[in-house]
Amino acid sequence: MPAQKLNRAIKYRAYPTPEQRVLFAKTFGCVRFVWNRMLADAQTFLDETGVFFIPTPAKYKKEFPFLKEVDSLALANTQLDLKDANKRHLENPKAVGVPRLKSKRKSGMSYTTNNQKVQNKDGKIKDTIYIVGNLVHLPKVGDIKVKVHRKPGTDWALKGATVSCTRSGKYFISLLYEFKKDIQPVVPTKETSLGLDYSSHDFFVDSNGDVANYPRFYRRSEAKLARAQRRLSRMQFGSHHYDKQLYKVRVLQEHIANQRKNFCHTISAAIAKQYNAVFVEDINLRGLAGSLKLGKSTNDNGFGMFRTMLEYKLTSQGKTFAKIDKWYPSSKTCSVCGFIKDDLTLADRVWTCSACGTTHNRDHNAAINIRNVGLLGLYPA
Repeated sequence: MPAQKLNRAIKYRAYPTPEQRVLFAKTFGCVRFVWNRMLADAQTFLDETGVFFIPTPAKYKKEFPFLKEVDSLALANTQLDLKDANKRHLENPKAVGVPRLKSKRKSGMSYTTNNQKVQNKDGKIKDTIYIVGNLVHLPKVGDIKVKVHRKPGTDWALKGATVSCTRSGKYFISLLYEFKKDIQPVVPTKETSLGLDYSSHDFFVDSNGDVANYPRFYRRSEAKLARAQRRLSRMQFGSHHYDKQLYKVRVLQEHIANQRKNFCHTISAAIAKQYNAVFVEDINLRGLAGSLKLGKSTNDNGFGMFRTMLEYKLTSQGKTFAKIDKWYPSSKTCSVCGFIKDDLTLADRVWTCSACGTTHNRDHNAAINIRNVGLLGLYPA
């Protein structure tokens, strides 16, 4: 099998100068401005002709000269992002909403630029994005100091960079690399396969009967966050004290998000290292969060992010990751004899099969069924 092309990103904490911060703010604003303009014009064109046509960012530079101050590739990537957002909506309109206008206060602050080969004054070919020591060079911005905690492979080719800023004012630069890897398919067995059943309380229960014991970071910090937000609500908007308290709220929110992300990375890496195949239920987490009063628990654990991490970590090793049909009755089916208990309710955490007499833990039984069905899909009888 020929070597496959893979993409990996390394995210560095950046420490821009005050002048670079100003240019970043301008770029974030221009990217948001161009997105909103293109979306509005595309919607108008759709209403008039029935075709969703997205104009190029160059159309707006004559009318709005300030767009020339920022990286042109950042604006070009915004057009590609808008096209991709509309394509994903057309492919799955029930799960993906229509592209929306971006808000200055609520939307994320980031932009993406590409690495290009250009010829300098001496006639030499040079990259527009490169890293030397603890400095990352970006078009229009120049050299930016970063914290280098990880280095790419010697054969990795730098393709682009994404600059982002958190609401608490921390800057990051994510460098995207492309490389080739000889991936040999790994044949899974029943012993090296794992089924995962989603659990709002425990994150997941696997086919071995083990639980993830998710620490529920949001729940642990909920009271502290509520106090901070309550203090913020009593302050005058735009005042010095309001800004200081808003910063505290944002830092706490980012801390919770970072804890959640670190947990998902840690446990997904451990599973991808130990098992050759992992099967999960294709559950609609967004729908689950909007029903049964499970919104906080579902949004807190980040199971969707965990599945994404698990997928790319397994597939990059030639291992298997697959989702099982969400309508498959994994909880109601006896993993021993196959009997289906149609009258099983959500309150029944333990049940006994009337056909073979086996007593099941609901979630453990579902995880075993998910693993068995996943293996059957790979190797049909």
